Amino acid sequence: MKILIKEVARSQWQVRLDQHAVTFRSEAEARAFTRTLEARLHALHQFPDQQQRAAG
Repeated sequence: MKILIKEVARSQWQVRLDQHAVTFRSEAEARAFTRTLEARLHALHQFPDQQQRAAG
């Protein structure tokens, strides 16, 4: 997933996630959102037990 942060207007920042965009009032808010998103994307994920049995 490609994540871009850019200023789109005075006091308006946009985080673009491929073709989706989320707008924020400040660069700090945009960067905090991006850090949280990246942490969640890189976190370990476990399948629920039922899905693990079906996959295995």
